[in-house]
Amino acid sequence: MKCIYCKQGNTYVLADKQRKCSQCKRKFSPKKIERNKKLFNAFYKGDNARAASKSLGMHFATVQKYYEKFRRDLALQSDQEYQLNAHLVTQYDEYLYLPKSLSASKNLHKMQHFLTMAYLDKVYNIMMPSVSVRHFDYGDTKKNKLLLQYFKFNKVAKLEESQGVVTQFWSYFEEFILQYKGVSDEQFIYYLKEAEWRFNNKI
Repeated sequence: MKCIYCKQGNTYVLADKQRKCSQCKRKFSPKKIERNKKLFNAFYKGDNARAASKSLGMHFATVQKYYEKFRRDLALQSDQEYQLNAHLVTQYDEYLYLPKSLSASKNLHKMQHFLTMAYLDKVYNIMMPSVSVRHFDYGDTKKNKLLLQYFKFNKVAKLEESQGVVTQFWSYFEEFILQYKGVSDEQFIYYLKEAEWRFNNKI
């Protein structure tokens, strides 16, 4: 078996079942690589962590840990790709996301705020400062409505068409995020990046 790192040296089996390269001397676990492959295939297909844990016979916490790593890797990959194509951005607009089941005037502090940019029929998203960080009395419905209007009409935007790639992604994201319940503020960016990856690659 060839080394997965240098691609040159042959490997031999160690007592702990890992393999070691005769050339670069690095070690790796074929079992772990195979597990990673199976989990990523499930992730790629769109199976959630609970469904994957059942179909693969793995502990839910293990699957969830791998899924979180996949999303972090996708976020890093997205940043790297954007850096190469930033000069090609043609459209951008801000988006305020709130589950449709929640009233905007009563749940303004729960809104997620992000900027979507389009290039080469792809999108790249950046999280904007959360509405909740602003010092504001969210119990005042009237003031909430005024603040919401302010956010909607005072935002950074450059759109060449009303139904372009940016708005297409927003519609896609609204459907994608429905399958997940209770995504925390800290994890939201990673789910956003997963949606971005699936949208860009037509997965």
